[in-house]
Amino acid sequence: MSSPEPSAALRSALLAALFLFGSPPALLHAQPAPGDPFPRLADHALEGSLPELDGRLVLVDFWASWCAPCKAAFPALARIHADYSARGVTLVGVSVDEKASAYAAFVKRHRPPFATVRDAAHKLAGAAKIPSLPTTVLVGRDGHVLAVFAGYHGAKSDAEIRTALDRALRSAP
Repeated sequence: MSSPEPSAALRSALLAALFLFGSPPALLHAQPAPGDPFPRLADHALEGSLPELDGRLVLVDFWASWCAPCKAAFPALARIHADYSARGVTLVGVSVDEKASAYAAFVKRHRPPFATVRDAAHKLAGAAKIPSLPTTVLVGRDGHVLAVFAGYHGAKSDAEIRTALDRALRSAP
């Protein structure tokens, strides 16, 4: 006898739990990798205004208001934005908060100097195969992934992101 199919609500809850608390080992390889095409941000019904992205390196940071490492990363991301925006790098923070009020409160409190948008339905996060939060993806001018940074590990993460940005800027035409 087969078991009944779970309700849509139960399936959604299970998917959210996988996204929030980690994926089974078989799914861990499902993440963006250097060389992969990165989904166009404008194609995923994000809430908020996207800056001009054409011809720029784009650093896309996936975060949520309830994520402690995401909160810790915001000051470093603000410094990276200040140091690299004039050099052709655009930073976009993509919140996966489902509640608009949680997103708005976080943005109001932290006042990021870079663009932030909300991916409430996780369409972009799913298309980009984001495995955990925070995850920061460096996307080249050609729309392909140059580097992926999972988690936030303080000065180590800051140095790794800056090294990747410097390398990308040196190799850019």
